Amino acid sequence: MGDSVDRHVEVWAKELDWMDPVKEAIFARLAILARHASRARRETLDSDGLGHGQYKVLLTLRRQGPPYETSPSRLADLLGLTRGALSARLGPIEEAGLIVRTHETGDRRRVRVRLTDAGHAAFEQHAASEEAGEVALLAALTSEEQQTLAELLRKLVLAVETGRGAPVPVPRGPRRSRSTAW
Repeated sequence: MGDSVDRHVEVWAKELDWMDPVKEAIFARLAILARHASRARRETLDSDGLGHGQYKVLLTLRRQGPPYETSPSRLADLLGLTRGALSARLGPIEEAGLIVRTHETGDRRRVRVRLTDAGHAAFEQHAASEEAGEVALLAALTSEEQQTLAELLRKLVLAVETGRGAPVPVPRGPRRSRSTAW
């Protein structure tokens, strides 16, 4: 049974004789799966009542380990935000009772941001919802196939992370097949 990518590749293989159909199938399927994962994550966040930015704050604090706190400047750095953008993001999360900002004793200038019990529970609920969706998708594969896929994807990620998978510049203009290029 074919999928939409099979039809896509079939059409373009006829039109673009230089196109590698296996490569095209891989990247088209990765794009579909990335869109699916992104949409599922947004829908889960919406149903949990969290915005993406709010969830990222909870996730980052949780990643710090007990007592699930850090300074605002470190949190901003970890999230790739300016201090002002982080402050704007923290306000509604604090009002919802998911985090608390406290001053260190002895120095009121030093502030800590900490995940509350409610924030911990909100993170857990969202992570469990996301996990259920991911498990459901991967149920199409056997345990062995999942392991093989994880290993193959690791190889691709390592290639990107080490620079071996850097994009190669492509010449502009119409492309000719290799047989006629020389």
